[in-house]
Amino acid sequence: MRLATAFVVALCSLPLVLAACSDDKADAEAFATLQACFDDHHGGAESLPVAEAIAVCCLDHPIAGVNPSCKDTAADCIAHVDAELDSTVTASEIQAACTDYINQK
Repeated sequence: MRLATAFVVALCSLPLVLAACSDDKADAEAFATLQACFDDHHGGAESLPVAEAIAVCCLDHPIAGVNPSCKDTAADCIAHVDAELDSTVTASEIQAACTDYINQK
């Protein structure tokens, strides 16, 4: 009887374990460019602050098929984001976003 109970509990728990271990990044919307992702998260319905929108795009969304997309170091991230986004984003916003990106990566 104990074995049957343990089996039922394990069987019922399996979907919960699988859901908890799933990779949400696999379901994240892909974007062709960092600018398109940024525009969606900063200017779209979410209206995230600049640095947060950049970090979300770098971490959570495939950009041109790459995820995470903002390189491996803070300096490389800053250079990449600066080259990819329009001039309305300030250097301090990019630096804050890249610091956050590297810390979360």
